[in-house]
Amino acid sequence: MIIFLLRFIQFFFTALNLAIIARVILSWFRFDPTHPISTTLYDITEPILGPLRRYIPPIGMIDISPMVAIILLNILQTVIEQLIIASLG
Repeated sequence: MIIFLLRFIQFFFTALNLAIIARVILSWFRFDPTHPISTTLYDITEPILGPLRRYIPPIGMIDISPMVAIILLNILQTVIEQLIIASLG
């Protein structure tokens, strides 16, 4: 059961990271913002990126909030996994 939970957490955070990366890549091209892929990626990532953008200003024309989000998600994943592992022993 614990292994399933750890794998689910890994899958969940990997999916979030990939969604953020996909959103960044789509922002480099002229992609229809009303396309279902665009709206889905926006719906998934905006709750993470929106609050970060309020505190992290862009550097020139570059928005670094996706990079910060990925770093924070990786830290959060590690903390959650360590808490689960520590609760076993």
